[in-house]
Amino acid sequence: MKDTADVQSGLDKFNRIKPITNLVFHVLFILLGIVSLFPVLFVVIISLTAESSIQEHGYRLIPSAFSLDGYRFLYQQSDMILRALGVSVFVTVVGTLLGIALTTSMGYVLSRPQFRLKKFMTWLVFIPMIFNGGLVSSYFITANLLHLKDSIWALILPLAVSSFNVIICKTFFRSTIPDALVESAKIDGASQLRIFFRIVLPISLPVIATIGLFLCFSYWNDWFQSMLYIDNQNMYSLQALLNKIMGQADYLAQNAASLGVSVADLAAKMPKESARMAIAVIIVLPIACAYPFFQKYYTSGLTIGAVKE
Repeated sequence: MKDTADVQSGLDKFNRIKPITNLVFHVLFILLGIVSLFPVLFVVIISLTAESSIQEHGYRLIPSAFSLDGYRFLYQQSDMILRALGVSVFVTVVGTLLGIALTTSMGYVLSRPQFRLKKFMTWLVFIPMIFNGGLVSSYFITANLLHLKDSIWALILPLAVSSFNVIICKTFFRSTIPDALVESAKIDGASQLRIFFRIVLPISLPVIATIGLFLCFSYWNDWFQSMLYIDNQNMYSLQALLNKIMGQADYLAQNAASLGVSVADLAAKMPKESARMAIAVIIVLPIACAYPFFQKYYTSGLTIGAVKE
């Protein structure tokens, strides 16, 4: 018992942090936090700045005049924005769940040493991460071969699985899930699906949260798939719709002289810069609120699980 206490006391010495070092770390992380939050705060301030103030003084941390014109401009498009928001939420939720299911199952299969096609399938997954077929082949398969043009699945399936995520899952399962744990479950009569869903996934929350966060960001920020495959405006995602609204605003502002009087007046009064920042706030806010729910799973599950003696 005395030896154990001495060893523990020795380890505590190595784990101790001096007060001055602790203070330096606190100051450093506070500064890093301020640096990280400043751009977000600046974007919010610009979205609340009057367009005349931006044109006269440029971007300022403390504007000379505040205004909600950028948000009013977006409120005028509220029907379209709410519909596009519904599309983005549906695509993000369904795509993330489908992507997690496909990615984790592929990663688990490739991590098992008994899988006979392991080497071939690993190369099949790895090669597209280095070389891909390009945009033309992707468009041909999605639009012409699978006939997904103007379909909600055109926004989901192309982003559901990536080689990078599969490799992450494979590495995690191979280094974290003991072979003895899987073998003991087989001895007890568990099938592969039962082992995967009842044993492997519950102790793999960190990698599930990581892949889920990657997929969530990817789906929520995507506008390119809508531009490629969606012609029906009622099926635009939020990012694609706001990108189009901003593009139309730029077009009206740049061509006001050649347009009709009423449209020219609209272009002159349009809060272009504040509306651009308001769009950024609307896009970032939901995903920023979702991030803390993923973060708590990063460290959980790392030491869960046991091997039968």
